[in-house]
Amino acid sequence: MALQRITTRNARFQQWQALLGNRNKRQRAREFLVQGVRPITLAAEHGWPIHALLYDADRPLSRWAEELLRATSADRVAMAPALLAELSEKTDGAPEVLAVVEMPPDDLDRIGVHEAFLGVVFDRPTSPGNIGTLIRSADSFGADGLIVTGHAADVYDPKAVRASTGSLFALPTVRSQSQHDVVAWLERERAQGRGVTLVGTDEHGDAELADFDLTQPVLLLIGNETAGLSHAWRDLCDHTVSIPMTGSASSLNAASAATVVLYEAARQRRSASTL
Repeated sequence: MALQRITTRNARFQQWQALLGNRNKRQRAREFLVQGVRPITLAAEHGWPIHALLYDADRPLSRWAEELLRATSADRVAMAPALLAELSEKTDGAPEVLAVVEMPPDDLDRIGVHEAFLGVVFDRPTSPGNIGTLIRSADSFGADGLIVTGHAADVYDPKAVRASTGSLFALPTVRSQSQHDVVAWLERERAQGRGVTLVGTDEHGDAELADFDLTQPVLLLIGNETAGLSHAWRDLCDHTVSIPMTGSASSLNAASAATVVLYEAARQRRSASTL
């Protein structure tokens, strides 16, 4: 592994800095930045290629950091604390370690379909924080994968990565430009005998959430935070479900609504497994 020291804003530092706010440069480099013990640990455990580990040149390393550096073939970069803090976008000091991680391909076949399949589509989300929150919820409640479709915020935006608290590395998450690729993928799965029901969320759904059978193979469709599901996705839905609400709020945040639906799916599946 290579060892480098960076104490000024040199070309390599500027390349990493561009990964924070420039989606196109992230995409061209196929890299993004990760911070935090749990996210970096999960990235390593799930086999995500780590290209570089950046650490505070003036700070003794913890046992975790020393073991991480020994366990990977990533470049080791001892960095000035102020520069490390700048890359982490922290105002309260530098983190111990930052990782430069390789993006996986946006291949829908990363998401395995099976007889108890539970997947999620997030249609045109505008908030990277909502993407990260939904990744975390989907991972927590046993989903098999998340698909982000359309003109959307970036899955690898630093806000999305942080909000996922490491679940991004455990849950296959794929970006798809339109519903057409998703439909073609589902048709290939159906041709192999793996049928999936498309269930959209809508305040005027065909059924209330608790009354709908979510134990079957399901792909849940969650709409944009403001506009809801696109007309194209609505037309593709086999069913729509609503979340009954009794307060003054007219709707839930998209990630919150998805979390409720995922919880209900997990609840039904646990109940069915005990019968």
